[in-house]
Amino acid sequence: MENVKGRDLKMRTGEGTLEKVVCEAEVEIKNAEGLHMRPAMQFVDIASQFDCDVTVSNVENSVDGKSIMQMSMLAATCGTKLKIKAEGADAQQAVDALRELVEEKHFDEPLPKQENKKRSKVKMQKSKCDPEHDKRCLGAQ
Repeated sequence: MENVKGRDLKMRTGEGTLEKVVCEAEVEIKNAEGLHMRPAMQFVDIASQFDCDVTVSNVENSVDGKSIMQMSMLAATCGTKLKIKAEGADAQQAVDALRELVEEKHFDEPLPKQENKKRSKVKMQKSKCDPEHDKRCLGAQ
C-alpha cells in the first residue's frame, strides 16, 4: 500500500514567504511481531537522520516519530495502519526512507508464515469429532 502525498505550505512573514514542505504516507505494519522495541528503535534512528519533524499516528494516538518512548505507545501489531507525516526541509526523503523501512524491509524481520496458518487450519479440522477417525485411532472394541 503506497500512499505518499507531498505539499508545500507557504507561511507569510513580515518581509516574504517561508516555504515549509509537508509530506505524508500511509503504511501497514507487515512483520510478524509488529512494532516492538527493536523495530521502533530502527524507525526512530532513521527519522532522527532528517531535518524535519516526524509524526506517526494510528486511530488512537499521534506521537513524535523521533521518540522511542512515544513510538512504543502506538502498540502497532501486524496489520496496523499508520500515517507518517513529516514537516521540514527534507520531509520527502524522510517519508520515503521510513516507508521503505516499514513496507519493503519490514524492519529486517520475518513476515507471518502462511504455512503456519494452513497447518493450524488442518489441525483444527482434524480435532472435530469424527467417529470413524476415533474407531481407527482407538481400535474397534
